[in-house]
Amino acid sequence: MSETPQTDTPKEARAAEAAAIRRRWITLGEILAVLAVGISALTLYLNWADKQDERAEKAAESRKASSRAAVLVLNAESVKDDRIVLKTTDPDQVVQSQTILFPRALGIAPVDTTGDPRIEADWFGDALKTARAKAKLPDDSVGDERLPVAIATRFVVDGDTHENIALYDIGYGIAGRWIAGHSLALRGLSRVEALKPDTAQARIDACWTRLSKP
Repeated sequence: MSETPQTDTPKEARAAEAAAIRRRWITLGEILAVLAVGISALTLYLNWADKQDERAEKAAESRKASSRAAVLVLNAESVKDDRIVLKTTDPDQVVQSQTILFPRALGIAPVDTTGDPRIEADWFGDALKTARAKAKLPDDSVGDERLPVAIATRFVVDGDTHENIALYDIGYGIAGRWIAGHSLALRGLSRVEALKPDTAQARIDACWTRLSKP
């Protein structure tokens, strides 16, 4: 005689279904938890990457700003007959001291200034007149004459100290006669090029040699 298979009661069937539903919810919850962790990790990475890019961009901007700050250009703030008052084109650059080198042909030592950037005719006027006489240059200026000099400047910007050396032309005019004497009038200042400290003197000497040919 065969046995009749037992069937679950309605209560047991409902319990089994509820258990199956719970298992499905647990599985779904685990999936959602994994997704949440993944999304969180991705968000953290993206935030980190954005900050890295931002820091790199700021660092690049800082390097560019520092590079620009280190480039010094001097202009004449005011010009009188015997004095040129100098200023930097960048108002954030504060000049601390300067050394002005002249061509060896003038036979004068470099001039140092502190906290008052300027050029004075008395520093080189007589020597320039003598050098022009030796070179047999005209008594009177046809136009603005040029005296090449190297200006080494120590300056501060944003709390950092920099040094710069460049070739400049001092513009001047000269009039008179050798017997009666000459008058020298300063006209202005023009930047020519950047220089290296070890070649600055040779460069201005070469410029003077070229300019002093009659």
